[in-house]
Amino acid sequence: MAVKRKAVVLLSGGLDSATALAIAISEGYQPYALSFRYGQRHTVELDAAARVASALGAAAHVIAEIDLGMFGGSALTDDALAVPHHDSADDLGDAIPVTYVPARNTIFLSFALAWAETLGSSDIFIGVSALDYSGYPDCRPEYIAAYEQMAGLATKAGVEGRQQLKIHTPLIQLTKAQTISRGLELGVDYGLTHSCYDPVAGLACGSCDSCLLRGRGFAELGLTDPAMAVAG
Repeated sequence: MAVKRKAVVLLSGGLDSATALAIAISEGYQPYALSFRYGQRHTVELDAAARVASALGAAAHVIAEIDLGMFGGSALTDDALAVPHHDSADDLGDAIPVTYVPARNTIFLSFALAWAETLGSSDIFIGVSALDYSGYPDCRPEYIAAYEQMAGLATKAGVEGRQQLKIHTPLIQLTKAQTISRGLELGVDYGLTHSCYDPVAGLACGSCDSCLLRGRGFAELGLTDPAMAVAG
């Protein structure tokens, strides 16, 4: 029996990261799921991450504890800033929204890189998308390419030629509807996931950027978002 290659999968507990985890498994990787308690107001997503990791069969699930709230600067980590709400996904503008967390993916990928080196892995999966997203700069293909290049200079394994990091971004050119469709093909139960930035009593608000983009994706497929079905 062939030994599966190990991969670190960044798992927030949301729709995209759950799909990325399922894709990693479908491609034959043994996934090690990595989540973060980083001072976010929507910590309910970590419960979802644990559900998803268990349901899909991650080899391990680690929740790293860091505090980006000490810096503020984002509506997700700073109580002085409100999460924006809208009536429709069509109301979302092109500007980088206040829910952007400064350097978040750079920090998360650095933790993933450290774990990957420890595991003897050269593979990281992240569920970023350059389509149907909130405009975050650290979700763009050119950012991912630059990080890959930097990583080769950053680790002992890289310098010694034992690690040539590949950051897998299987969703980067998919719309939200296409992502959902792919996940459903792989058996992802999106009822286990949580994407809301501003939950009320643990339930999705339905009107933040993340809820609206997610809801539109399900609607384009003629489906109801299970998070909204629960909230309703």
